[in-house]
Parts: sequence; structure tokens; C-alpha cells
Amino acid sequence: MTHEERLYIAHAGAFENDRLRGLPLVIALSHPQDAGGTAGHLGEVLLHELDNVPVIEFDADRLHDYRSRKPRITFKKDHYTNPVLPELKLYAVEDRLGKPFLLLTGAEPDLLWQRFTADVVDIAQRLEVSVALSVTGFPMPVPHTRPIPVTAHGSRKDLTVGISSFQPEALVPGSVSSLLEVRLTEAGIGTAGFAVNVPQYLSESELPQTALVAMEHLSLAAKLSLPSDRLRELSENVQLQIDEQASASPEIQMMIQRLEESYDANAAQGFGSLPLSERAAGRVPSRDEIGDEVEAFLAQLDHNTRDTDGDGPRGLGPSGS
Repeated sequence: MTHEERLYIAHAGAFENDRLRGLPLVIALSHPQDAGGTAGHLGEVLLHELDNVPVIEFDADRLHDYRSRKPRITFKKDHYTNPVLPELKLYAVEDRLGKPFLLLTGAEPDLLWQRFTADVVDIAQRLEVSVALSVTGFPMPVPHTRPIPVTAHGSRKDLTVGISSFQPEALVPGSVSSLLEVRLTEAGIGTAGFAVNVPQYLSESELPQTALVAMEHLSLAAKLSLPSDRLRELSENVQLQIDEQASASPEIQMMIQRLEESYDANAAQGFGSLPLSERAAGRVPSRDEIGDEVEAFLAQLDHNTRDTDGDGPRGLGPSGS
């Protein structure tokens, strides 16, 4: 691939620095379908809490469709200021003990997926990445009152075995992260991914609980010491907000009870971390069945989260203050 065809610019010495070779690669790309804002929130927390330096920057203007996802810009009294444009970078990061790893994070590309994934595979090969680990959030019919399930996937079975005993086969919407798993595996690079099962009725809210679960799995898989204290505190606060809002609605309480029954029944049958089956899923009410009650619940939860200064999930990260 010639320099003109590449979609990125590498900082000077990026491919010659021995400290960047043989490291695990963490992939956390934000996108509208990332339930609970799992990957995006995780990426923000890692950059906010850990020492890092960008080593490769991707060309956002070529990768993003600004018509479908318009950048935010502030109108302040009589002028525009502070445009928030999409970024996608590869960072060299050090965990809390100084152990280095690579982090690919930012907004998922809208365009040129094949060329982008080819570039990432090329970068991973040149840096001799030891393993590629990805995280995302999937909306699933599970209750927020139970441990959050995780669906593990990838070629490194030693990193995924035992996490999710229910292993379905389904045609699902693709993402850049899922395509990267395919391409990296084809290139001989070990992969492991952790899809956090986000309660369907909360999937449009940003939940620190799901980012925390993703971080815990990454820590174990990559043997990294990652900063979970702040996420844990936020998770407890948001959990209390959800419980308070849910307790005010009999319809929401009934929906959660049915989800709990489904979850517990599947757990008793040995489905482990992914307590779902087509039979059980058929007993779960959809968001449309609950209608305005769920919409009001989500709106109030989002309002409370935004109004909590520094205690909600949007208080973290470079753009969170």
C-alpha cells in the first residue's frame, strides 16, 4: 500500500520505536449502535485516567459522513465556537503500573471500511501486535438488576472460553470492530472481543456499568491494571438513579420482573453469562409494548444523569467537562 493510499499519518518514529512492538491492541470505537455508550465511554476513561500519547492519526474527513452525523458546535451569544469534530487515533498508553498497550479509539468510520481495516491490519502487523481485544455494547432483553452478561468471541479461545456458554448463530448488523476481528484473524493475529449485554430499555443511555464490565474483561485478558475506581463510583450512582426512576412506574417494574424471571430461568439451565434463548426472549416485552412509560423513564434518567455535576457518565473524558 502506497503512502497516498493510506488513511492515516504516523507520528515520527512510530514504526521504529521498539517500545511499541509486541503490545496488546485495545479497540474501543464509538458509534450510534454501541449500546450504553460502552466502547466510547471506555475509550474516554482510559485516555482521561492514564498517561497516553497519540502515535497514529486517521483522516477523519475521508472516513466520516458529516451529513449523517453532524459535528456539534457551540453558539455562544453572538458567535460560534468550540466545534467538536470526530477523531480516530491510535494511542500508546501505560496502565497504572506503567505497562504499555495500544488503544485504537474514537468515532467509528462511516466510509471506506475495507481500506480502513486493511490499514489497521497493516499497522498491527508492522507493530507485531500480540493480541487484538475489542469491546462493544449490544442491546439485549436483560434486567439491570442482575449481573451484566458478556458475549465473548474471537480466535483466542483461551481468552474467551467459559465467559458465555450460550453460543447462538445469527445474522447481525456489522460494525468496524467486528470486521476488524475477521480481518485480523485472517492475518494471523489473535483476537478476543467482549460484547456487553446492555439492558434493552437502557441501551440509549450512557451507562458506566457497561464500560466497567468491559474494562474488567480487558484487564483480565491483557493482564493490565486499568483504572476502575471512578467507573465503579459512577456505576453505583447511576444504578441508584435507575432504581429510583423504575420504582415510580408499575409498568416498568412489571417489565423488569419479567426480565428477571427470564434471566434467572436461563441461568438455572446453565446459560451462564448470556442468559438468553429464543424461547425466553419471546416472553420479554418490547419497548413498544411499554410505550410512553419507557420513553418517559429513559428521558427522566437521561435528564438526571446530565444534571449530576461530575457524577454522571458524561462527566468523564476529555470532552466531558
